[in-house]
Amino acid sequence: MRRSTREGFTEFAEAAAPRLRQTAYLVCGDWHLAEDLTQTALEKVYVAWRRVERAENPEAYAKRIVLNAYLDRRRLRSSGEVTGLDVRELDRPAVDDGSAELRLTLRAALMRLPPRTRAVLILRYWEDQSLESTAELLGMSVSAVKSAGPRGLAQLRDLLGTDLPSLSTS
Repeated sequence: MRRSTREGFTEFAEAAAPRLRQTAYLVCGDWHLAEDLTQTALEKVYVAWRRVERAENPEAYAKRIVLNAYLDRRRLRSSGEVTGLDVRELDRPAVDDGSAELRLTLRAALMRLPPRTRAVLILRYWEDQSLESTAELLGMSVSAVKSAGPRGLAQLRDLLGTDLPSLSTS
């Protein structure tokens, strides 16, 4: 790989890695697995960098690798183990306004949803991705994302109960 190409990848990786890791963590709930998924994505992007750097959105390409790697891993697992949250690694707010407890409750409920549903909710509502972008990242049709979003929010509401603020379906 030429030096300027290597520098381009390094710049991309340094800028994109934190966002990729955050997305990976949100879908899997495990910082260690999120690191592995991010590393896998960056390895695959590195191998195809000459082609990827010419793409319209290299980070979307990498994010799709993260999501596919996670969903593939979930399909291949033979055990019924559910990954738990490592609450020691969650960010603490500067002011205790109750948002930390709400965040923990929401993340725990998200972890109880099926992986693809969780990915749709995270991309659409947490990362504010468009229907089209979410569909492309997950390899789904736009209509499948349209139906999965509200259905996932309904499942999340059932898990959270009525004590929490209402979740928007917009």
